[in-house]
Amino acid sequence: MPQVLNFSDVVVRRNGRNIVDHLNWAVTDEQRWVILGPNGAGKTTVLKLAATHEHPSSGTVSVLEEQLGRTDVFELRPRIGFASSAMARQIPGDETVLNTVLTAAYAVLGRWNEEYERIDERRAMRVLAQWRLEHLADRTFGTLSDGEQKRVQIARAVMTDPEILLLDEPTASLDLGAREELLALLGGFAQAPNTPAMIMVTHHVEEIPIGFTHVMLLRDGAVVAAGPLAETLTSAALSETFAQPIVLSYDGGRYAARASHDAHAEAMSDAGADAEA
Repeated sequence: MPQVLNFSDVVVRRNGRNIVDHLNWAVTDEQRWVILGPNGAGKTTVLKLAATHEHPSSGTVSVLEEQLGRTDVFELRPRIGFASSAMARQIPGDETVLNTVLTAAYAVLGRWNEEYERIDERRAMRVLAQWRLEHLADRTFGTLSDGEQKRVQIARAVMTDPEILLLDEPTASLDLGAREELLALLGGFAQAPNTPAMIMVTHHVEEIPIGFTHVMLLRDGAVVAAGPLAETLTSAALSETFAQPIVLSYDGGRYAARASHDAHAEAMSDAGADAEA
């Protein structure tokens, strides 16, 4: 089980505050991790470290056995698949879907003077088919729906057969139908043979695809709990992470969470008492 990520006492400090606070974490190639936590917990910063787009203030980050600060990240990045909303904003709106995926082979955004072989085009079309996008190959990226754009980003991220796949809130802003379609595709991909290690950031347990194996819960840059999903994702751990009583349920391989009815009733009662006073 080769290790694809290793964080050792990692701190990311900004304006005197630890965005990531002494994080120790390791990921092996057969694991699929989800990172959960409230806004400002440090989730996206952790993912950017893994993507080599940020460096730690202290501690060490090793990605694919290369230590940040002691390796050429531009040689390392083609081995990493990364999809995020920030990257989507950099894709030219008039670029075709096929070219958006194809240009991942050169790690560029937007077709220019680079040359591709027929094998590259066949690979791109296979990836588009895998993510149910082949019928959109000639459409321009800017004309796609949010759900289609999300799938194109992921298709682009897997185009180069990465050794690790990083997804930053891939279902954010999607309607229910588009979300469920994408989660089904992600679940199938996560369970397929030869799939690389996967790490996905989300705010919601409902967005954890079937096939994911591990979870890390973050609050204020620090780990609340981390480990195998079935053992680590609990009502108590979620309640501590989100600083309010949370009830977790599980059905058919999917999770759901809501605030405790008892806690909500107590809060409403207290508010009523304060109003009367």
